[in-house]
Amino acid sequence: QATGSINSDYRDWEWSADAGERARLLQSPSVETVPKSSESQGSGLGATSALGAVFIVVNAALGAGLLNFPAAFNTCRCLTVCSGSFFPPQCMLIFIIGGLVILAYCSQASNERTYQEVVWAVCGKVPGVLCEVAIAVYTFGTCIAFLIIIGDQEDKTGSSRWYTDRKFTISITAFLLILPLSIPKEIGFQKYASSLSVIGTWYVTAVIIIKYIWPDKELVPVEIPTSPSSWMAVFNAMPTICFGFQCHVSSVPVFNSMKQPEVKTWGAVVTAAMVIALFVYTGTGVCGFLTFGASVEQDVLLSYPSNDIPVALARAFIILCVLTSYPILHFCGRAVLEGLWLRYTGVTVEEDVVRERRRRLLQTVSWFLLTLLLALFIPDIGKVISVIGGLAACFIFVFPGLCLIQAKLSEIQETRALSWWAQVSYGVFMVTLGAFIFGQTTANAIFVDLTA
Repeated sequence: QATGSINSDYRDWEWSADAGERARLLQSPSVETVPKSSESQGSGLGATSALGAVFIVVNAALGAGLLNFPAAFNTCRCLTVCSGSFFPPQCMLIFIIGGLVILAYCSQASNERTYQEVVWAVCGKVPGVLCEVAIAVYTFGTCIAFLIIIGDQEDKTGSSRWYTDRKFTISITAFLLILPLSIPKEIGFQKYASSLSVIGTWYVTAVIIIKYIWPDKELVPVEIPTSPSSWMAVFNAMPTICFGFQCHVSSVPVFNSMKQPEVKTWGAVVTAAMVIALFVYTGTGVCGFLTFGASVEQDVLLSYPSNDIPVALARAFIILCVLTSYPILHFCGRAVLEGLWLRYTGVTVEEDVVRERRRRLLQTVSWFLLTLLLALFIPDIGKVISVIGGLAACFIFVFPGLCLIQAKLSEIQETRALSWWAQVSYGVFMVTLGAFIFGQTTANAIFVDLTA
């Protein structure tokens, strides 16, 4: 798929089509991109204003992971009911924003336009390959979570007939709708349907908040735990937080799509966007947790009655969101795998075009069947998010930190100013923090899964 038609498809995407961890503009370093001179950055019909960039980044941060935030509040329980504050996201916000600014700085310095291209250019081959593999694994895990979400929503139809069995509904929906949408070489035809997924995530948030403010009569008041069982419980909520705020992979193309791609302007854009995302996630998490307390489900919509009409509409929106998002995530992961294949076989796109269709079908069907098989036997999205959420920490902390360290070390200076040392120290701290979150959350998720 590394052809000019895909590049044209990307340039025509117009940036407003999708949301969440759906990294629309992932491109392999083997893909021939549009000119990357400073004169071309931000030019063209698709140039984005600063306000438009705020909207795009917010939508890139919001997605199906929203459903797991009330359960993360229950896991962490670092909640002050009076103030509605949630400690970990607020403390992490400065590092999340810092990572986004670092990526823009390195993109401008290296003249690269996608996340993995920046890592390749600034950090070298090994981190570049690790970044691409991480993107492939992350998109694969997110596709599994999407299929699980389909089963969750269809489970709440209230019927007990054979055709409403969870495994049957996931399978039939996947084969009839998701697989056909995943096979095409281009994905531009989905940009209009994908805009509905943006509306869907906002609608889910509104329903959860309204249901807390004006609860249904049948909802029984619950006791709300206000303190974590241990400090380690706080770290157990990190995968959901990282999964929710991970918009870094798609942030580099967003930065380069701006009319004036300047790091200072970008800092204001991502600060505004992350504050908005924080309020959305906090509102959803707080209201969902205060509504159901410790009994909240991993997918918060499962906690509501099956006959609740507004919630049923929210479930329909979520299913639509998943149906349009799975093919895009699969496309992104497939693009990375294709780039790795072409690079390490030493074959050019023009030479390999004859076998592209056969390989694309094999990659798509294999990806689809593996994600479907795992989704059928994994009980809830919390288990998937606990694993890939740790990987999201690498995109937020580790790779941006490595880029900052390498960028600073490559500067030729006779004397190192205090600001230089401060930036290098900040980069080292980000790498250390990200590695700790990734290691701790991944090890904990594997341990819990093995002992369950």
